Amino acid sequence: MMLTLSCFSYMTHGASNIPDISDKQLNAQYWQQKLTQDQWMSMKNSQVKAFNQLLFTHNEHMVQPLQTADSLSKVELLGKLSRISAVPSSARFYADGTQLTQSHFQHYLDNLNTQSIKKMNAVQFGLVVKRSAMRTFPTLDKVYNEQMDLDLDRFQETAVFPGEAVAILLSSTDNKWFLVQNYNYLAWVEQEAIAIGDKQALIQYTDQSDFLMITGAKVFTSYVPNEPKISQVQLDMGVKLPLLSAGQQHKELYGQSTAGNYEVELPTRNEDGSLSFKTALIGRTQDVQQGYLEFTPKHVIAQAFKFLGERYGWGHDYNGRDCTGFVGEIYKTFGILMPRNSGQQGKGEYGTNFRFNASTEVAAKMAVIDQLQVGDLIYIPGHVMVYLGKENGQPFVIHDVKGLAYWTPDGDYYSGVLNAVSVTPLIKLQLNKQTTYLDKIYNIKRITLTSKQER
Repeated sequence: MMLTLSCFSYMTHGASNIPDISDKQLNAQYWQQKLTQDQWMSMKNSQVKAFNQLLFTHNEHMVQPLQTADSLSKVELLGKLSRISAVPSSARFYADGTQLTQSHFQHYLDNLNTQSIKKMNAVQFGLVVKRSAMRTFPTLDKVYNEQMDLDLDRFQETAVFPGEAVAILLSSTDNKWFLVQNYNYLAWVEQEAIAIGDKQALIQYTDQSDFLMITGAKVFTSYVPNEPKISQVQLDMGVKLPLLSAGQQHKELYGQSTAGNYEVELPTRNEDGSLSFKTALIGRTQDVQQGYLEFTPKHVIAQAFKFLGERYGWGHDYNGRDCTGFVGEIYKTFGILMPRNSGQQGKGEYGTNFRFNASTEVAAKMAVIDQLQVGDLIYIPGHVMVYLGKENGQPFVIHDVKGLAYWTPDGDYYSGVLNAVSVTPLIKLQLNKQTTYLDKIYNIKRITLTSKQER
């Protein structure tokens, strides 16, 4: 899947365990007040569409699924399948400690349905109707590496969300899973989460300019009796749904007035798997926005803090997200799309990049860090952090992090677990006793329209 470090380690003073963190720093307004009046992001909202288009054109990890060819050759399809559903070279274990054998993996390989692949294979298209996991193999079985960290299911890749378009490449042998390609990932998704539709209808749906953006960590559609497909549906940050036009709106719907709600087009799945649209209601007091949020430092901070304390979820597991999911969902509220995995982001040539190598001196890194802008993305192998600002001259970040480590003022080495979206200082973080986060920073990325390499 993605990270090799699983978005690392742990810390604090008092009840929180994190050094140099006080309650006031766990508040978005505290960091927003540090901003100067003229601070702005290096890319305007008007440039976002061009930014995304450049990514789709030049970045191999970004795909416009509705531009997928209507058919794939056997070679093409098997090539895609082998990229995601390969037997790992490292040992894997079930939670009870049983090591997976070739026989175990053969069971998963048999469900890939490779025997049905023809010389040419029709591609279908669909919309996601509910948040669902994207998996290495078409199974919900959880497996782990030899460290047996039960938070890190190695078959968990990422997630898809309501309203996302996907290309459907293959059905599993048991007809319970689809191999799908969304805008930044290819993996297996349960069929019940996908509704199949006409490509042109999907293009029209996803291209609508009048839409509601989910800006809260999680928002739910209004409760509707006897309508489970549209009632209390979870919508995560970054989901966007078309708004009904003025002529389509209702005064009353589902036995209630619509005056206090937005009316959105929600994709739903019929019994035969086909797509239909239903009007769903989202309360006007919910954390939502008509159109994209303005791409400003103030909004970057606000969006990041909406996840503060959410449990870390490897590959969007635990109904949460990991470090790159955290970053991706924040930036989607501005309309900005990015590759899924930290290495794909950090090594990507998009934006303005301040790159370092193993021979880069600490002083050179600190010179760049001293000039960071709010929202800059800091990459170490397997992890990404969002720059928040300075406190007493020290840089602070917010990130979705599994654990942290640090040296105490008494010279003791502390190692523990955060397992949550957390605010931490940057310079004091350790990966182990010998290695700091600073040692491993290989890129700092500023989201800009033009690609630059700076040092």
